[in-house]
Amino acid sequence: MSELIARHHGALVRLAESVVKNRAVAEEVAQETWLAVMANLASFEGRSTLSTWIISILLNKAKNHAKRESRYAAFGDGDDPERDLGQTMRNRFDGSGHWSEAPVSFDGLTPERIVAGRHLWEHVRQMIDRLPPAQKAVLVMRDVEGADAAETCRLLELTPENQRTLLHRARTRIRNEIETQLTGGRSALTKA
Repeated sequence: MSELIARHHGALVRLAESVVKNRAVAEEVAQETWLAVMANLASFEGRSTLSTWIISILLNKAKNHAKRESRYAAFGDGDDPERDLGQTMRNRFDGSGHWSEAPVSFDGLTPERIVAGRHLWEHVRQMIDRLPPAQKAVLVMRDVEGADAAETCRLLELTPENQRTLLHRARTRIRNEIETQLTGGRSALTKA
């Protein structure tokens, strides 16, 4: 059980925080989730992966807590996917559909880059924590926990289109941060 907690706890806290909007409350929700997992592990039927089952428990607890505190809003509310996607497309690609500025290559690792990568990873973690709640939730589900698109849509109550848009936005922001770090502050989207 301790390995399971060590592997998933950080992601669960970040996911809970995207719902309850408070780190301390998110920690509490994650702890309540682990208690529920331990209490109900014998009843786990294996109809989904264990991590998906744990995430569904967490999301239910987080939503219930947020509703009690009158802070819950569905992830899809208030997002304008067309505006953000259009802005990204205008900044990344020229009128003919070619890259305005080619993406930075992440190849060619050296010992210095490995050490820098550790610093970069910490920066990426901080960036994930600063993402808007819906983007953060989708990114954690898909890229940290490895959930598939259908499972993410079901658990977060999103349409497939909204899930793809949120994931794209989150990945774009993270990539821009990485590019900014690797190029010393020059990024294709810093013009936006």
